[in-house]
Amino acid sequence: MENWGSIISALAAILILIILPLIARRRKKEGATNKTEELYRHLRALGVGASPVEKGDEKEKIWLARASGQKSEGLIELEGRNIDSINVLSISTQYETRYSIEYLVQASNIMIERALKRTRLTRKKSPPLWGKVVAIDWKGDASLAQGLKLDYSLEDKLLRADVNAFKGTIQIFPEPKHGYARIRTDYFLPSAEMFEAISSIARHIKSW
Repeated sequence: MENWGSIISALAAILILIILPLIARRRKKEGATNKTEELYRHLRALGVGASPVEKGDEKEKIWLARASGQKSEGLIELEGRNIDSINVLSISTQYETRYSIEYLVQASNIMIERALKRTRLTRKKSPPLWGKVVAIDWKGDASLAQGLKLDYSLEDKLLRADVNAFKGTIQIFPEPKHGYARIRTDYFLPSAEMFEAISSIARHIKSW
């Protein structure tokens, strides 16, 4: 009987080792699907014309760092906006899965032959480190950064939207090969104010 007990315990341990990773993988997949669906429903609630795109669309592949485990979890197409579509991305480690959003902006002027640089938003806090954001600045491509700095309406939108609401920053990546630029943020559901701010950034990119 003792032998049977040992065998049953060993089998139970093996089953646990097989089943637990499968459950974890399924939960990750469901979480990713929920992120895309969550964002889509949120945009519709804001009055943004949006529709989900079937998996496999070419726009999902605009700069994916596959070596780092990054992948597209779903694409949302927008109607009548400076933003062409939105890509929900994930990057997985053995400990967690983190999500980000890339707002894709189609701009033929990005394909011209000139050196384009990544541009990002920086914030000034008072007091430093833990205080409230009191001013913003843009670093990177001189031409684009200058245009964004001089857009005081954009600065006002970002400050009123409270850029403390998300942990990261806003980064703009030119993709001349594809004729697009990517506006990347951490994953969060943008307020109407923040979405309009991102739309303003997309407008600047189109006239870059």
